[in-house]
Amino acid sequence: MSSLLEPEVIEVMEHSSANPENMPGDLTAEEKAEIDREASHYENKSAVGLEALRIVQKYRGWISDDTLQAISAYLDVPAAQLESVATYFQLIFRQPVGREVIYLCKSASCWIKGCDRLQQHIYECLKIEPGQTSADGIFTLLEAPCLGDCDKAPVLMLGEEMFRNLDEAAIENLIKKKKKYHADQSLD
Repeated sequence: MSSLLEPEVIEVMEHSSANPENMPGDLTAEEKAEIDREASHYENKSAVGLEALRIVQKYRGWISDDTLQAISAYLDVPAAQLESVATYFQLIFRQPVGREVIYLCKSASCWIKGCDRLQQHIYECLKIEPGQTSADGIFTLLEAPCLGDCDKAPVLMLGEEMFRNLDEAAIENLIKKKKKYHADQSLD
């Protein structure tokens, strides 16, 4: 399996404003400069694989096979080594995702406090199950084994922000705010 997401259920959406379909497989000068800055903290370029994946994903929204090959060539690291890093870390997307990725914590604490009920509520609001992207392309739902905030369960992470002690009303408000934000962005 090359990704955490099932190919049959993923809508092709960009995560960033840049359209990855229009970007060549080669790395941009900006991406290379950022990778080089990060690599300066390591003894050799091959050690910066994970950070390089994160940097390029920031610009393109996900890591395609062509992009992985380009990073591999730039770092002089075998593509298989980068692929193993990319598929191990859940924060590296090997397939397109929505502009907002919801990580719903499925730890024992969150399960006891009702994460299954929240997942059902997300489904009712967005009509998506784990691994799917909403029809408007805004949200992708993923399950996380543990987000490390057990004393405030149930929790989810949206983008880089953690939301704690959730209930259905909080989920609804969060979804409404994000939808409004993206609607306002499209008017600009």
